Amino acid sequence: MTKQFHDIVLSADALDQLFNEARSYNGWFDKDVSDGQIQAIYDLLKMTPTSANMQPVRIVWVKSDEAKARLAKCVMEGNDQKVLSAPVTAIVGYDIDFHEELPWLFPHTDAKSWFDGDEPGRKEGAFRNSSLQGAYLMLAARAVGLDVGPMSGFDNAAVDQEFFGDNPKHKSNFICSIGYGDPATIFDRSPRPDFEKFNSVV
Repeated sequence: MTKQFHDIVLSADALDQLFNEARSYNGWFDKDVSDGQIQAIYDLLKMTPTSANMQPVRIVWVKSDEAKARLAKCVMEGNDQKVLSAPVTAIVGYDIDFHEELPWLFPHTDAKSWFDGDEPGRKEGAFRNSSLQGAYLMLAARAVGLDVGPMSGFDNAAVDQEFFGDNPKHKSNFICSIGYGDPATIFDRSPRPDFEKFNSVV
């Protein structure tokens, strides 16, 4: 049978798990996220598309009580408790010098030369593609049965110093707590627009 392009291959339950029923959680059940689950998240997100397979994302998985306390000092009031209570919080960062890895990541052509001597261009590409990879991380976490709580309320410079201090070319983008979300910590879903509101087909 010829596959129709409009066919939706995933089940309704899978679509609910990834999108329709998934939420951003503010609090967590006291249940561990294993190192194996963290590895599974990365193994999924690394397969997703980026520009020239550049893979700029650099992730610190904040799991120990000591590391949680360090991160909590860098976030705004209210977010600190989210970090402290979550089984793990991913610092989604990026490497401005990602192009150094392109000879093996994108061997089809001399992609490294596209970025040599252009740090502003590398920053733009690294930020954009690490944002994509951070979104993939959230979908990957949901795919393996976990919940997520992304956050941007933190001091980037403080997080960079605390967790990327040994490499000034590594910068934080956003953070995302991961675990088993407590439904009591979320409110009703906010409105979502119909297609016609913000889309056009030309």
